[in-house]
Amino acid sequence: MHDLALSAVGRAHVYLADVPNPGTGTAPPGHEHLDTILKWVAWVVCGLCVAGLLFVAGRMAVMHNRGEGGQHMTGLAYVLGACVLVGSASALVGALV
Repeated sequence: MHDLALSAVGRAHVYLADVPNPGTGTAPPGHEHLDTILKWVAWVVCGLCVAGLLFVAGRMAVMHNRGEGGQHMTGLAYVLGACVLVGSASALVGALV
């Protein structure tokens, strides 16, 4: 098993070397509009993350008042995961491009 893993790693550079480099290139005409739309989407998504946190907090308060326990934690985990993904999206795109 160890030899198989070593041989796969040894051949990986051959396959990865064949990936073409797209270069820096030039932006297509009208790219300013796409940048504007992406910025708007980023603002809307950040607003939705804040709204999601407020919604989950409200549900937590109502459930606590009713005496119900940890059912809201799953929703909180999903919203916080989305917030982390949104917060790291520009770094992920920058690393991939």
